[in-house]
Amino acid sequence: MALLIALVSFIVATAICVLVWLSLGAESGQQVVRQRLEVVQRAERGGNTTLGVQLVRDELMSGVPALDRMMIRWAWATRFRDFVLQAGMKTRPGKIILTGGVLACLGFVLAGFFQVRFPLPILVAVVAGVIPFAYVAVKRRRRLRLFEEHFPEALDLLNRAIRAGHGFTTGLGMIANEASEPISGEFRTTFVEQNFGLPLRDALQHLTERVPLIDVRFFVTALLIQKETGGNLAEILENLAHVIRDRFRIYRDVQTKSAHGRLTAGMLIALPPLMAFGLGIVNPSYLPVLYHDPIGPLILWGAAIWQVIGSALLWKIIHIEV
Repeated sequence: MALLIALVSFIVATAICVLVWLSLGAESGQQVVRQRLEVVQRAERGGNTTLGVQLVRDELMSGVPALDRMMIRWAWATRFRDFVLQAGMKTRPGKIILTGGVLACLGFVLAGFFQVRFPLPILVAVVAGVIPFAYVAVKRRRRLRLFEEHFPEALDLLNRAIRAGHGFTTGLGMIANEASEPISGEFRTTFVEQNFGLPLRDALQHLTERVPLIDVRFFVTALLIQKETGGNLAEILENLAHVIRDRFRIYRDVQTKSAHGRLTAGMLIALPPLMAFGLGIVNPSYLPVLYHDPIGPLILWGAAIWQVIGSALLWKIIHIEV
């Protein structure tokens, strides 16, 4: 028993060290070059850092060379890197994958240490390994929602700049300077891309790739059509901002009216694990039969699968797209 405790302690300590190493990471040569280029750019601008943007993109998937070469061959790795960038994170995809792997191994070992019967340790490992990816997904969703909510303000600013006689690209620079994050960062990138010679159409298309929102696609499509056919750009921007605001007003009304349903769904989703936890405290000898009986793990697996299916259906019902 003492040997088992020592082994588990060693594994936990190793996992903690790996997590710290992954979170900090060593400074690579590419990062040093990028920092030097940023210093040169600031010096050329005379110390003006308001329009500074990272034009040297970090193409490495991981700081570990073997994992980097492996991920480059996978098509989904590029999509996952874009997914991480859309969350506003500077972390490399390989670091997130390694963190998930470490947490999965740690969960599997701890489940075995507490003598949880197979295949429940696998379920614990899967849940622990998904945590970093869930964090990235939640952060991405919040960032895109924040961008979408403040996007009409950026359109109004661009509209006022055009009505005042400024050019469209000047209006982009004003948004980059005066808007809040994450809008200012994305428009700053677009502004600097077209300033460095990229055609405006391509710079706007890159904006739709970095911010995959339907409102941004409407904005870019309207701009491209106006550039080809002509028209009152200020009126187009004003109407688009009005439509987005109305949609958010309807969305808030739906959130208000569906609050009771979302609370009920949350209680139904949380009820089974809370009941299991409560029974384990009140009557510790009640649940262990599911671990020791041969059919017990099958019942737990079935309950877990149906719990996931039911939670997904409830989540789909209470989240109404507007």
